[in-house]
Amino acid sequence: MGLTYNTYLNSDKIYGCKNCKAHLANAHEIISRNFRGQHGKAYLFNTVVNVEAGAPSERNMTTGRHVVRDIQCRQCKDVVGWKYDRAYESSEKYKEGKFILEAELLCNVN
Repeated sequence: MGLTYNTYLNSDKIYGCKNCKAHLANAHEIISRNFRGQHGKAYLFNTVVNVEAGAPSERNMTTGRHVVRDIQCRQCKDVVGWKYDRAYESSEKYKEGKFILEAELLCNVN
């Protein structure tokens, strides 16, 4: 399997895991701030780093049925959001392959 190394982002605003401060996403990768998660406010990101995705599962969400995977911080294993694998509604297809990070589970890393 080998060792896994964290990716370190270089940006003026970086979101990290609230628990261990591992870099997760660059603020410039935010597609939308108009999302809600289990813990409140959430952001849709184009790409994230230092996460591992769980098994896919179908979930009924506010915007319809989706196939998603919980994502956890690679360093401390805390769940920080989810990844959209599939959207059944044509108006929701833009989410496929994108990531949700929940604001309550993030911190600013500088």
